[in-house]
Amino acid sequence: MAELTGIESKLFTARDFRLENGQTLPVVELAYETYGTLNAAKDNAVLVVHGYTSSHHAAGKNAAGKQGRGVAEGAAGWFDGLIGPGKAVDTDRHFVVSVNALGSAHGSSGPNTIDPKTKKPYGPTFPEITLRDMVASQKLLVDSLGLKSLLAVIGPSMGGFQSFQWAASFPGFMKGIAASVTSPRAPNRLGGLEALQKRLASDPNWNGGWYYENGGIPATLEQIRYETLLNYGATEADAKVAAKSWAKIYDGHSLVTLRRAIDGFDITKQYDKLKQTKVLYVISKTDKLFDLTLCAGYALDMRKAGVDLTYVEMPSDKGHMASHQDAAMWAPILAAFMKSL
Repeated sequence: MAELTGIESKLFTARDFRLENGQTLPVVELAYETYGTLNAAKDNAVLVVHGYTSSHHAAGKNAAGKQGRGVAEGAAGWFDGLIGPGKAVDTDRHFVVSVNALGSAHGSSGPNTIDPKTKKPYGPTFPEITLRDMVASQKLLVDSLGLKSLLAVIGPSMGGFQSFQWAASFPGFMKGIAASVTSPRAPNRLGGLEALQKRLASDPNWNGGWYYENGGIPATLEQIRYETLLNYGATEADAKVAAKSWAKIYDGHSLVTLRRAIDGFDITKQYDKLKQTKVLYVISKTDKLFDLTLCAGYALDMRKAGVDLTYVEMPSDKGHMASHQDAAMWAPILAAFMKSL
């Protein structure tokens, strides 16, 4: 099977982006990558959205020196098992856009980007955002590419939240969503926002949140990431290696910004808006974050509300990382779903 190579990180820019809380970002930037080719009818586009602390590098290998912030040169994308020539999301047939979320630390506007008013990083002054804000900014990117519709929106974890939010915010704009290791509302077990804030603030370099010129807070970030990966189902050895490299490039304020947005996510009262969209909902039986019984309940409720839903429980031992680490387990289901659209 041919591989995607020479991928370049791109940047979309818009001005005066009004947030749900009434504040305006003078400039909003979204880092993104594209794979495959847009057809003449412009009806083969797929949007890929990432999990909590991931990046827009979802597939293929980067071109030398063209990777986004915090993306290792030559590294394969996190959904590479599912996106590419002949794969479930077939880039010989589909034009795929993978976007870095607003508030993230991998090149999109977020706490570690420059505030045009102060010419310094936003840091703790970056405004509160919601999942609806994230999706609204992505809609501007999609519009800028001349797309009048999407074939699908696909994503794991927080990417699943974004996928569900797309279907609720823009009913019928996409034919389908494929949401994995996720749910239509944030699980209570995530919680702990205040504890996260206190922990970050305990770092000796914290400096009231202005740690950028202080060497950052990598030691605290590394420990947080290590514990998170263990909770996701990673081995201790893998978690150690991944946490060390991640902590060098991620931002503490992004953790808080995205967690706050996640905590406010809930579309369970909006299932009527999902009726215009086919839904593939894939969960992992060993996921400690998303309770199997609750997820099955959500699936039942969506069906009762008239949503065209395919519900899959993966028998994976990879926990919360099942949908990318055990991609082969559900690739045929995703491929069939894509063909059905």
